[in-house]
Amino acid sequence: MSQAGQVGHERRVGQVGQVGRVGKTLVTIGVVVAIGVAVAPLHSQQPGPVTPPAARNSPAMPALPQVYDTAVQRIRVSAVATGLVNPWSLAFLPNGDILVTERPGRLRIVRNGVLDPTPIAGVPVPHVAALAGLLEVALHPRFAENRIVYLTYSKGRAEDKRSTTALARATFDGTALVGLKDIFVANTWSVSNTNYGGRIAFDRAGFLYLTAGERQEQDRAQKPEEHAGKVLRLRDDGTAPPDNPFAGKPGYLPEIYTTGHRSPQGLALNPETGELWENEHGPLGGDELNILKPGANYGWPLVTYGTDYDGTKISDLTTRPDLESPFMYWVPSIAISGLTFYTGDRLPGWKGNVFVGSMFAGRTRATGHLVRITFNKGRPIQREPILAELKQRIRDVRQGPDGLLYLLTDEPNGTLLKIEPAP
Repeated sequence: MSQAGQVGHERRVGQVGQVGRVGKTLVTIGVVVAIGVAVAPLHSQQPGPVTPPAARNSPAMPALPQVYDTAVQRIRVSAVATGLVNPWSLAFLPNGDILVTERPGRLRIVRNGVLDPTPIAGVPVPHVAALAGLLEVALHPRFAENRIVYLTYSKGRAEDKRSTTALARATFDGTALVGLKDIFVANTWSVSNTNYGGRIAFDRAGFLYLTAGERQEQDRAQKPEEHAGKVLRLRDDGTAPPDNPFAGKPGYLPEIYTTGHRSPQGLALNPETGELWENEHGPLGGDELNILKPGANYGWPLVTYGTDYDGTKISDLTTRPDLESPFMYWVPSIAISGLTFYTGDRLPGWKGNVFVGSMFAGRTRATGHLVRITFNKGRPIQREPILAELKQRIRDVRQGPDGLLYLLTDEPNGTLLKIEPAP
């Protein structure tokens, strides 16, 4: 596959041709436990640079702040921090400070609204190439008590130049990560530098869910002896709970929660229902938003609304009775990334809505945006593109403890954005 193919679906994004699902009714409108991890020394991290192909970079950010009229909410968009290098994920500390990962291998912190020039020490040293690097940052549900931070990253193996998705955890002492250790290393080893997954979410019982992409090796998503193309369910120490849907089943890895995923890019718990929602890249078309059910198979590559990058068919089928259909899908793709449920009161017109990022629409440069999704009785009824004027690749979207929305732009000169109400 060419480099353009390897950087993958993030270069292919578009408008919505989606499906809403209630039950099985369609409404048109994808183990090794490690004991050690390479750690960057205090204040001396020297990760390799990430220099995406020029075709993936967006134009310079317009001067901020900007005020925009959306369908129901007038908003002001401002920059909290600039100069981030391909930021991938953010997490809010109890005091309002913000942790941000940069894919080249740095963990940054915004203290009292100002980006600290010194990266947080003690992070793992990732394999950095194409879309590989430092990925997610997440806090333990009891972080205020135990100070535990989780990171996902692409872990390299020098002897055969392969890499996989790894989950590490450490305690945060305010300036550095202490006692970093890999607690789970997925069996997704590949020479590919894409489709790692790496998103994290916790459920109400404190179980950790981890996404693992199929590494652009389609058939792995249906192989029960591999983690590739799966969503995994773990205890907070990285081990498999005994009540997982495939625990004890011959031929299945015990961590598997759901199967048949391609390249998961968003994972979040529905605060009203407790359901886990996931989104993922399709190939050329067929991005999906899924509601996860334990043990379910989401079909990739047996069914898809997309085609291969050269336009050839991957499957003749878009649905099959024994496979879960997407809650929504996009054709052309929007290079979906990030996922959050807005529950705040600061942006009242958006309360109860779901937000996802778009990085690259319709295989067209400078078309990234934010998507607002509204519902009626559980069915998706509106999809509003927001911030298209910024022409930026939106990698992550989160609700802050202040009730505002925060976004990351995945650019070599990336920005942490804040959305607040405008007069």
